Amino acid sequence: MLDLSKGRYRARLAQDGGDLDAARRLRTLAFRGPQADRLDGDEFDAACSHVLVEDIGSGALVCCFRLLRLGCGAEIGRSYSAQFYDLSALSDFDGPMVEVGRFCIHPDWHDPDILRVAWGALTAYVDHSGVEMLFGCSSFTGTEARDYSDAFALLRDRHIAPKHWLPRVKAPAVFRFAARLRRKPDLKRAQAKMPPLLRTYLMMGGWVSDHAVIDRDLGTLHVFTGLEIAAVPPARARLLRAVAS
Repeated sequence: MLDLSKGRYRARLAQDGGDLDAARRLRTLAFRGPQADRLDGDEFDAACSHVLVEDIGSGALVCCFRLLRLGCGAEIGRSYSAQFYDLSALSDFDGPMVEVGRFCIHPDWHDPDILRVAWGALTAYVDHSGVEMLFGCSSFTGTEARDYSDAFALLRDRHIAPKHWLPRVKAPAVFRFAARLRRKPDLKRAQAKMPPLLRTYLMMGGWVSDHAVIDRDLGTLHVFTGLEIAAVPPARARLLRAVAS
C-alpha cells in the first residue's frame, strides 16, 4: 500500500468514499473554479486508484491525482485519454502502463515540495507495480493557444513523440501546433508557461502529441504525454527513488 511521508507532506492512497469526495472537491476547485455548480467526476473514477497528498500538520489536501493501470498497450482504449486521441500506435506497447489523470495542486499552495512528493509517490508506485510507461493528458489553463505560443514551439522543436508512438487526431477541436507554428521559441517564456507537471515529464525524457486538444468542459488545452520508464536518465531516477524511499 502506498504511504509516503517526506518533510511536511504525506502521500497515500484514498481509502474510502470520503477520501474520493475530498479529491473531487479539490479537482473541482482546481479545474472548474470556486463557483462551479457540480462536483468534478466521471465514470473513470471508479476504475482508478486515487492518490492524496496532504499537509501532515493540518491534514489539508494539497494535491491529488488518479491512476488507471493497464496490462499493456492492447488495453489503451480503456483510458480517459483515448476519448481525445487516436492512440492506436500505442496498442503495440507490450509492458504494463499507468494513466495519470486529474493531477492538480491546490491553487492556494505553492510549495515546490508538493510536486516533489507527488512524484516520489508515483515513483514508489511504478517501482512496486513494474510499470513501464506513464501517460496522460497534461493541461494548460485556458483554451487560447496563442497564450502558450512559445511553450508549444518548444514542444514542437524538442519533445514530439517518436513516430512509432505518435498519437493521431481524434477530438473535434484541436490546435495542430507542430504543423502550424513557425516561430522560434523564447526559451525563458516557454519554460514560464509550461505547466509544472509537464515540465517534470519532459525533464525525465517524456514526449507529447503533435497537437493540443481544446477541452472547453474543463477550460483547458491539453497534450497527450508519454514517459517510458526505461528512458528516464539514471541521475534523475536516483533522485526520484531517494524521495520515494
